[in-house]
Amino acid sequence: MPIKRGWLEGARRVPSPNCDERPDGEVSLLLLHSISLPPGEFGGEHIERLFTNRLDPAAHPFFAEIHRLRVSAHLLIRRDGECVQFVPFDRRAWHAGRSRWRDGERERTSLNDFAIGIELEGDEVSPYALAQYRALARVVAELLAAYPALDETRITGHARVAPLRKSDPGPAFDWAFFRQRLALQCTESNEHFASRPAGVDPF
Repeated sequence: MPIKRGWLEGARRVPSPNCDERPDGEVSLLLLHSISLPPGEFGGEHIERLFTNRLDPAAHPFFAEIHRLRVSAHLLIRRDGECVQFVPFDRRAWHAGRSRWRDGERERTSLNDFAIGIELEGDEVSPYALAQYRALARVVAELLAAYPALDETRITGHARVAPLRKSDPGPAFDWAFFRQRLALQCTESNEHFASRPAGVDPF
């Protein structure tokens, strides 16, 4: 699943208008989120409609509260592991909201400027699917390879950067298992690239 010009190869593209340019071109943080629409229900097109400003407020009472939001994420990973990309990683998606990140000696805000946002289809309580962990590990391994300012210490959840208003991806997300999958995926990716003859484009 290589990344070319900010797009993940193999992901289904659903371009969102809710994005703009990163002010400094920095990509140095990965935020994990969770989302289900309606809350607690999986499947359907409602998440895609929300991120493309097409959510029908009459389709569910909760939608009447949120249909005017102008939000997006770079990527959605559905329960079956399908990846849906809304915004190129090089552009700024609108996912972090009011949030703070301790970056070394400084505290940073405006995290959308430099963060990639990945939404996992989930409700924070139901266990995430194995297919989602597998897909997430593959995607993150590609992001780590594509963006040198990213590393394993710069992956966190929405709850960590906005603890007073957000709790996702929630207690159902198994961080230890994800990091095991990521380490395995990175090892396999490095062995794959190292086995190629010199001069062969790995993509």
